[in-house]
Amino acid sequence: MINGSGSKIYYRQNENPKADKKAKDNRMMLNAMLWVARSGAPWRDLPDHYGSWKTVYTRFRRCQIAGVRDQVLEHVSISPDFENIMIDATIVRVHQHGAGAKGGSNYRRSDAPEAE
Repeated sequence: MINGSGSKIYYRQNENPKADKKAKDNRMMLNAMLWVARSGAPWRDLPDHYGSWKTVYTRFRRCQIAGVRDQVLEHVSISPDFENIMIDATIVRVHQHGAGAKGGSNYRRSDAPEAE
């Protein structure tokens, strides 16, 4: 770069030692965030192959503050196709009288004569 007097100005590259570090892969970070969400485990229990839990948490907080999650969910929910719908079985309950049915099979062949 040349200043106003015509002499060159040299800048030191990477004066910040942290600037030399490469950012973690975005897919790895997303997988780590999803692992914590799916498992319900605390951040400190994140498996080592995802990297430092603190790095993942920091990236998660930055995305949360920036509203990235809301933008992704808004985009995904524009036109749901309902091809795959999942129901969490922990909240689906059988009626109180539905569990204690009389034993035995109610199966009857279609060509069997009807009982009189």
